[in-house]
Amino acid sequence: MGPPGFALEGGGESLVFLTREPGAPHLVYWGPRLADPDAAVALADRPLAPAMLDAGETLSWLPEAGQGFTGHPAILGHREGRDLITRMEISGVVAATRSARVTMVDERAGVEVVLRLALDGATGVLTSRAAIRNTGAAPLTLEWLAAGAVPSPHAEIMSFGGRWAREFTTARQTLAGGLLVNENRTGRTSHHAPPFVIAGEAGFGEARGEVFAAHLAWSGNHRILAERLRDGRLQIQAGEALSPGEIVLGVGETYETPALYLARSDLGLNGLSDRLHPFVRDTVMGGRLRGKPRPVHCNTWEAVYFDHDPARLEALADQAAAVGAERFVLDDGWFAGRANDRAGLGDWWPDPVKYPRGLGPLIGHVRALGMSFGLWVEPEMVNADSDLFRAHPDWILGEPGRDQPLGRGQYVLDLTRPEVSETIFQQIDALLRAHPIAYLKWDMNRDLTHAVSDGRAAVHRQTMAVYALIDRVRAAHPAVEIESCASGGGRADYEILRRTDRIWTSDCNDSVERQHIQRAFSIFFPPEIMGAHVGPAKSHTTARTASMRFAAFTALVGHMGIEADLGALGERDTGRLAAAIAVHKRLRPWLHAARTRRLEHPDAGLLATAMIAGTRALILAAQVATPMSATPRPLRVSGLAPGAWTIREIDPPRRERRTAAGSGFLARGEPVATSAAALAHAGLPLPILHAGQIVAWEAEAVAPEGG
Repeated sequence: MGPPGFALEGGGESLVFLTREPGAPHLVYWGPRLADPDAAVALADRPLAPAMLDAGETLSWLPEAGQGFTGHPAILGHREGRDLITRMEISGVVAATRSARVTMVDERAGVEVVLRLALDGATGVLTSRAAIRNTGAAPLTLEWLAAGAVPSPHAEIMSFGGRWAREFTTARQTLAGGLLVNENRTGRTSHHAPPFVIAGEAGFGEARGEVFAAHLAWSGNHRILAERLRDGRLQIQAGEALSPGEIVLGVGETYETPALYLARSDLGLNGLSDRLHPFVRDTVMGGRLRGKPRPVHCNTWEAVYFDHDPARLEALADQAAAVGAERFVLDDGWFAGRANDRAGLGDWWPDPVKYPRGLGPLIGHVRALGMSFGLWVEPEMVNADSDLFRAHPDWILGEPGRDQPLGRGQYVLDLTRPEVSETIFQQIDALLRAHPIAYLKWDMNRDLTHAVSDGRAAVHRQTMAVYALIDRVRAAHPAVEIESCASGGGRADYEILRRTDRIWTSDCNDSVERQHIQRAFSIFFPPEIMGAHVGPAKSHTTARTASMRFAAFTALVGHMGIEADLGALGERDTGRLAAAIAVHKRLRPWLHAARTRRLEHPDAGLLATAMIAGTRALILAAQVATPMSATPRPLRVSGLAPGAWTIREIDPPRRERRTAAGSGFLARGEPVATSAAALAHAGLPLPILHAGQIVAWEAEAVAPEGG
C-alpha cells in the first residue's frame, strides 16, 4: 500500500489500516487475504450522522476523547488533574508484510505512543501492544492504556466467568447498547473474570459463523470491555486495570501494555482453536513441548491431603507405577510446620517430624520405580505461623500497621522487594540443587487485597516480580518443568504460559464438571498443557460419584494424571485405570499435536470432541445429563480428511444389544468402514448413554490401494 496506510498479511488473512485520518491507525478490513488491499480502502468512507460532531466518531485502534471519540477512550491520564486531553498525530510508520510500528506524538500533552502490531505468518494471530512515554516536564499519572481497540462487526458476545472449582464458564449476550465490562482485581487472572472474550455473528457455533477472539496475556489485574457506540458500531478494548497512582511516569519513562492476542475465523470456535493452538505451541511456548511426551502424573493431594507419612507415600508410589504413572508429585503438606493450611508457608524445607530423613529417601524410591519426582510449592505466600514471618513480619504485601483479610490463612509476600525475592529464590534453588526434582507445581492460593508496597499500589510490580522469580528459577534449572496453578485455574493466560509447561485447569476433579470446564478451556489452550486428573470416585468438591471409565476417559485427552488414593480402588477400577493410561500413552504421540474439534449434537447434555491429526482421530462423546430423547441422534463428525476411514470403539463395555438400537457394531464393539463425508453428514450412530457414561472411538484413514 501507499502513503494512506499499510496492510498486514499472514495465515491466509489480511488486515488493512488507514493512517490518513487523525489519531492512531484505523482498521478498515480484517478478513480472508486480499490480493489488492486498496480495494478495502476504496470502501472505507462512512456517512456522518446528524446531531453529532462534524467529523463523526473517530474509532481508531487507540481512540482518543480529544479526537472526538465519546465512547470509552483507549488513553486516560493526567498531570495532577491537568493535561487531560490528547490529540495524537502519527509521526512515523515502519511497516512490513507481517509487522508495523506506528509512532504517535502529542507535543502539547507531552506524550509519545508507540503501537506495535505483529501478524503471525503461520496462524494469522495478531499481537497488539501500546507503549506510552512521558515527554513532558512533569510526572504523568496513567489511568488506562488499552493494548488495542478492535472494531467488531458483530454484537453477540461470549464472555468467560466462573468460580473456584467451576472455571471457564461461558455466557452469551447480544450487546444492544452501552458498555459491557469484564474486570478482574484479584491480582491473578481470576476464576470469575479471566481475560478472554469472543465476538461473533448471531448464533455462531463450534463450526459456523465469523468470530473474533481477544485475549490479554497478563497475570495481574485486567479489564476487557465491549461497547456499542451511539452510531451503532462496536469496539472491544483490553488492557491492564490500574489502581489510582499505580503507574506514574517520570520524565522520559515508558509504560507498555501487556500483549493483546487477537484471532479471526469464518469457521466458528473450532476455527479459532485451529489458529490459537499452534500459535501457543510454537510462538508462546517456543515449541518446547513439541514431540515431548507429557508424563502421566500421580499427585498426592486427594490421596493424603496434609497427612504425610513416608511409608504410606512409598506405597502410593508403588501403586502409581503399577498403573502406569510416570511422575510422582508430592503436593502440599511436606514442608516445615505444615500440619494444616494455617502454618508453614515461607519455610521451604522438609518437615523434620514428617520427614526425619528429609525428602531424599522418598525421591529415591520414586525414581527407582522409573518415575520422575515433582514437588508442590507456593513461593509467593507466607503464613503468620512460620519462621519466615516471625523473622520478617514486614515482608508482606500491604500497608504497615493495617490488618488485612487473609486467604487460606496466608499473606502475600512483597516480591517487589529484592531481599524478599532473593530469600525465596535461595530456598527454592537449594531444594532443586539438593534433590533430582523434575517438576514444580507452582501454586497461588489467595487474591491480592491490600496490594500496596512502599505506600503505592503494587499489583503491576508484584506481577512483574512473579515473572522475574519464575524466570530466574528456570534459568538456574532449565530442565525443571513448572505448572501454573492458582487454586486451580486462577492463573491461566498466555504470558504465564511463556514460562510454564502446564496449567492446572481446576481443583475440581468431578468428571462431569470437568467436561464443561475443559471444553471452554480448549478454545484457547491446546490439550497437552491442560492438567486433567482422575480423582476419587466421590468428588470432594461436588460430592458427586462417577465411574472410573467416565473419569479416565474425561482425563484422556489432556495432560493426564491421577489424584486419588489408589489403595482404596478395587481390583476392577485399578484395571480400568491402568487400561485407560495405556490407551493415553499409545495415543499421545499424535494426540498432543492434534487439532481440537468440539462437535455439536442436538442433545445439549451430550458433549462430544474429536481430536484429529492427519490420518488419526479420537472421538469422545460424554453424556453429562439425562438424554432428552429415548434414542440418541447420530453424532456428526466433521474435520476428517476426505476418503475412507475405519472406526473402532475403544475398550467397549458390555452392552445389551437392545441399547445399541439394533446396530451390530455398536453392540459388539466391531470396527466399521465408512467415509469422512458419511461421518460429517449422516453421522456416527451412538449407543444409548445414561448420564455419567462416555464412549470413545479411535479412527484411522484407509490408505488408497497402491498408495
